[in-house]
Amino acid sequence: MPAERQLPSSEARELIELTATMCDRELAPRVTEYEAASRFPREEFAVLGKAGLLSLPYPESFGGGEQPYEVYLQVLEEISYRWAAVAVGVSVHALSCYPLATFGTPEQQEEHLPRLLSGDLLGAYCLSEAHAGSDPAAMRVTATATDDGYLLNGTKAWVTHGGAADFYTVFARTSSDTRGGISCFLVDAGTPNIRFHPPEKKMGLTASPTTQISFDDVAVPASRLIGKVGQGLSIALSALDSGRLGIAATAVGLGQRALDDAVAYAKEREAFGKAIIDHQGLGFLLADMAAAVESARATTLAAARRRDAGLQYGRAASVAKLVATDAAMKVTEDAVQVLGGAGYTKDFPVERYMREAKVMQIFEGTNQIQRLVISRHLAKG
Repeated sequence: MPAERQLPSSEARELIELTATMCDRELAPRVTEYEAASRFPREEFAVLGKAGLLSLPYPESFGGGEQPYEVYLQVLEEISYRWAAVAVGVSVHALSCYPLATFGTPEQQEEHLPRLLSGDLLGAYCLSEAHAGSDPAAMRVTATATDDGYLLNGTKAWVTHGGAADFYTVFARTSSDTRGGISCFLVDAGTPNIRFHPPEKKMGLTASPTTQISFDDVAVPASRLIGKVGQGLSIALSALDSGRLGIAATAVGLGQRALDDAVAYAKEREAFGKAIIDHQGLGFLLADMAAAVESARATTLAAARRRDAGLQYGRAASVAKLVATDAAMKVTEDAVQVLGGAGYTKDFPVERYMREAKVMQIFEGTNQIQRLVISRHLAKG
């Protein structure tokens, strides 16, 4: 059953309905085949881009949809309901555009944002390294100043869309200063001396390539520095607050789909002369699943509304990411349980939902890091 939504305008409702219709037509028929073949749905991203769904939270003046996060996140939910890997990709693209849209100069924004937001290009976010995931300040990729720009050297890890993206937002060390020595760069995929490693062999989100990327004296013009020299870490952490909301919404959409599939199965499957949903033990399990999904949605949208109102929302974003992804993991696991032996087979997609939910507790900051962020906010008062 569709999620019950309270939307701020009739325009927003039409956007949600358009998204659902488009995803039913373009995504739902392909997800099983593409995930089984680890095939990246580049054509489907192009379709979403032409419909304006890759640039919803950004200004109309640069080709964005200028939608509040409260609406954008519910669009992500609808996409994730059909295909979680694509919703993650849409969120990552928005994350990749954030530093330029928020910290770029007017000249940089005029030159680059329209093509990044047009839907023709797809972005990726290069922050993590093999030894520096939860601790980005420990990164070792360097950007050495030259007469006309910078030379990038080193290897980034866990890059969503690695090898498939058209541009990369790259964070690199410009000095040895632990926190003030990192800067942000916008790098085109076709820049010489970038090497894309083979995609990681993952347990879920297999249609979304995740790779290491090596830079070997990659020349980046000075005009591609985003923000000030040494501002990169604060840019990265600011972007992650928004990115965590995107992953929270993706988790809510996945949880809603697992719940709906489990309810549909429980209505049809009979045991001891009646549908298994009418057995109290199973009915209560489904009720807990519904409560978890609705609580996750409410928490996520509450954080989005803080962002839209211009309030501090970092702690709320961490709470939303923690609550929503833990809920998705529990709900998808319970959906497998509802289906019993059938749920453990690939004849039904709930086993895939469970594999997809697991990584949502890990990327955009592990849920242990979210607890650390929340506890530090509490300590500061």
